[in-house]
Amino acid sequence: MEFKYPVRLEEAKEGGFVVTCRDLPDAITQGEDAEDAIENAEGAIQASIEFRIEKKMDIPNPSKARKNEVVVAVPILTAMKAALYLSTRGLRGACAKIALALNVDEKEARRILDPKHATKASTIERALSALGHKAILSFE
Repeated sequence: MEFKYPVRLEEAKEGGFVVTCRDLPDAITQGEDAEDAIENAEGAIQASIEFRIEKKMDIPNPSKARKNEVVVAVPILTAMKAALYLSTRGLRGACAKIALALNVDEKEARRILDPKHATKASTIERALSALGHKAILSFE
């Protein structure tokens, strides 16, 4: 699973740029210049993914970037929580399995899935491992 989404920057009439993401249509933002717009796009995509987790909605796979699009990655912890969320969707007893594997209360396991709850990367990594997944970090 990768959480790098293509976005389009369009010059706004009043100046700056408007940013849209065709995979996540609710992730719309703007910026004074291209750098600011891309930074704001990261936050808009993060908010869209967190909203989808909270509302138990699907998180679409990123499509391939088209000409004139820029690829934006979500913050690492958001990507890890999204991966954990997608791994547990439709899996009966996922929280119980995570709780047992991490030796924590089931309530704590639910907090690990909460996108607004601060969870250490190592904890999310162990939860992913309990579900048979491995987190791999790459740099570009």
